[in-house]
Amino acid sequence: MAIREVISADGTGIVYRVTGPAEGRPLVLVHGWSADLRCWGGAADDLAERFRVIAVDLRGHGYSGAPESGYDNPKNWAGDIAAVLAAEGIESGAVLLGWSYGGIVISDYLTAYGTGAIAGVVYTGSMANIGRGIPGAETGPAMQAAIPGVFEESPGRAMRAFGAFGNANTGPGPDKGVDAQRLFGASLATRPAVRKALFYRSVDNTETLRALDIPVLVLHGADDPVVPVANGHYILDVAPDARASIWEGAEHGLFIEDRARFVAEVSEFVDGL
Repeated sequence: MAIREVISADGTGIVYRVTGPAEGRPLVLVHGWSADLRCWGGAADDLAERFRVIAVDLRGHGYSGAPESGYDNPKNWAGDIAAVLAAEGIESGAVLLGWSYGGIVISDYLTAYGTGAIAGVVYTGSMANIGRGIPGAETGPAMQAAIPGVFEESPGRAMRAFGAFGNANTGPGPDKGVDAQRLFGASLATRPAVRKALFYRSVDNTETLRALDIPVLVLHGADDPVVPVANGHYILDVAPDARASIWEGAEHGLFIEDRARFVAEVSEFVDGL
């Protein structure tokens, strides 16, 4: 395992972790809003048995730099992914996997840089667009209940607001213990100003989806209360070569809810490229 840092185009340091065989196909994991590269838990370890897994800390999250502004500029997000790929010498064959807000980030990359370095894309519990009135950018009831409290600097108010997610990130039933606490801790560790800034932008990547010349896999929980399954269906309907696995009864964090199934479905998709 290696922890590395690259400087993005605007000078922001982007930290990422590399695991797995150096000769394996690159699989870039892009986490969601108010999370970090550790969110993937054991699923990243399982995928790294066969693939070169590159888990990124998005700007403003984890150990990456947190600039005061620029979160509303899609080119910054795109540049972060491009910088990581360049630092790892990846010019072709990579797979981008975005969870939740990570789907917007990988879509930003595809809009700015195209698919030359990319062999396939996976959206899990995710969307490609964001903003009021933008298609494929619905907000689920758990997210609606959490806002604006999750933007608060008051620890007590922020903690109560994050509680509105309940078990959405880890699936129905009893809490997933350590996994749940890791995700909750990452959320609180993300600066409130960053949490807020990520929602103050409007991006429509529909034309990019429509023009994709690579395969797309959509994994989505049918009962996702954070990112509604309608957003996954939107990607499926627009992208020319897209397939879906809709998990009945599942919620937002599929890689924790059913780790084995998640790893199997991602692996099958990557193997088929």
